[in-house]
Amino acid sequence: MIDTTLRDAEAFRAARDHLLAQRGRPEAVAAGFRWPALEHFNWALDHFDRLAREQPTARALVIVDDAGRETVRSWAALAERSSRAANWLARLGLRRGERVLLMLGNEAALWELMLGCMKLGAVLIPATTLLGRDDLADRLQRGRVRAVVAAAADAPRFDGLDAQAAAPLLRIAVGGGAPAPWHDFAAADAADAVFVPERPTRADELLLLYFTSGTTSRPKLVQHTHASYPAGHLSTMFWSGLEPGDLHWNISSPGWAKHAWSCFFAPFNAGACVFIDNPARFDARRVLDTLAARGITSLCAPPTVWRMLIQQPLAQWRVALRSALAAGEPLNPEVIEQVRAAWGVTIRDGYGQTETTAIVGNPPGAPVKAGSMGRPLPGWRVVLLDADEQPADEGEIALELADPELGRPLGLMPGYADAPDRNAEVMRDGRYRTGDMARRDADGSITYVGRADDVFKASDYRISPFELESVLIEHPAVAEAAVVPSPDALKLAVPKAFVVLAAGTRADAQTAFSILAFCRERLAPYQRIRRLEFAELPKTISGKIRRVELRRREAGRALPAVPGTDEYFDDALRGR
Repeated sequence: MIDTTLRDAEAFRAARDHLLAQRGRPEAVAAGFRWPALEHFNWALDHFDRLAREQPTARALVIVDDAGRETVRSWAALAERSSRAANWLARLGLRRGERVLLMLGNEAALWELMLGCMKLGAVLIPATTLLGRDDLADRLQRGRVRAVVAAAADAPRFDGLDAQAAAPLLRIAVGGGAPAPWHDFAAADAADAVFVPERPTRADELLLLYFTSGTTSRPKLVQHTHASYPAGHLSTMFWSGLEPGDLHWNISSPGWAKHAWSCFFAPFNAGACVFIDNPARFDARRVLDTLAARGITSLCAPPTVWRMLIQQPLAQWRVALRSALAAGEPLNPEVIEQVRAAWGVTIRDGYGQTETTAIVGNPPGAPVKAGSMGRPLPGWRVVLLDADEQPADEGEIALELADPELGRPLGLMPGYADAPDRNAEVMRDGRYRTGDMARRDADGSITYVGRADDVFKASDYRISPFELESVLIEHPAVAEAAVVPSPDALKLAVPKAFVVLAAGTRADAQTAFSILAFCRERLAPYQRIRRLEFAELPKTISGKIRRVELRRREAGRALPAVPGTDEYFDDALRGR
């Protein structure tokens, strides 16, 4: 058994080293990369601790609080503190396979406990601190939670929820001051600094349970193993272009898969340092000041953040960025151009899901096509399926599960928890279906079209909300936009844009018609935005736009359509 563990750890290291050695040469990587075959694997013990022995004093984690104070953990310190955490949790009675709801902000204890739970073999359920009481009850119940970890200040939010859990809750508080029965995590400092597992970890053992953000339905419960996310994120490491010693900043909140992607597995796979800035409120100028002052070499941010940054005169900040990344939603070409013009760095888009690691992306060395999310990353075989489920140049993004060369992609979830019918549906006929639509161009690049539920027809033409939103965002008055179908007596549906304006812009008829005229010049007649409304966009707690909510709102409007408050129709342009 020990020989198997060592063999599998070496297989992972070899796959990782191949990607690092070939960075900047995507074709060479694609030709030579194969997922490591893992039988026994514990990433925290077999990879993280190994790197900690190799580079003990190098920085692994830097966290800056609102006042600018630093918390720094070296690789050796994180390895030791996570082993103490594992021993302490075991002493409290937590066992392999039991589930831990981890609800913490970006603080050092989050990384120490993630690594510690992984070493112990406990199952992690990351949770955002924004969850309401009903959401917490749902996670405790459906997640069959055994233990909860939260900041001491959040302890009262769990009062009276024991009945929702699988067993009496083991409660752990970070920060001190929580009354019994809460255990103070500070006590873990006195635990043994060396952790010895009771037995090797099987690679197919459950490691993570993620509740999806639920843009169209009740959150699904995604399962990941000790192989699928830790080793599966080799593809994410390659897309990001991270190297040992990089200072990588991923602007993301804990509790969501993207945090694990780029604040944990991908940078630590590469041996890079994770950087975190914790302001009380988001401030674009503080982000830019931090990029310049800290010498950040790699930045990953959601499109919303990039859109906020380009509202500032970027060229005034001298940055050391070697790599700029975006994920979460497709990035508009206009944003990419403004960043390139200011800093000489091209934002490289990537695509994946909570259910997967990075599937498609623009890795270093590959040509970046404006508007495209890139090409399939090493280890993934992507096919687009049309309405008849036949391979096509445009259709639903699907993954081959039994490719003769690559096999089943390691970074794909084994399935949703407690959902056999849903698993059978999304995994049918030897393919995993993502629910996302895309088109493949002649050069092999893949461009996102939208969620299958978001794409709609107007006058029998198929409309991609993202394509229209990409044009809208180019207008200087538009900060964010979402396009949905609006009922029409003649055409059945027409495109309508809900628009959030840039700071300092007036929400009036002049601005509305300026935006509509701008779109008229840049869109085909069938794509033309016929209605526009100034409004806040409904979002999930992870920040994704809930177009389904806007669709429902529009579906109920009376016909013939009459402009409402803050709503303007394109037809009125003819009279201006």
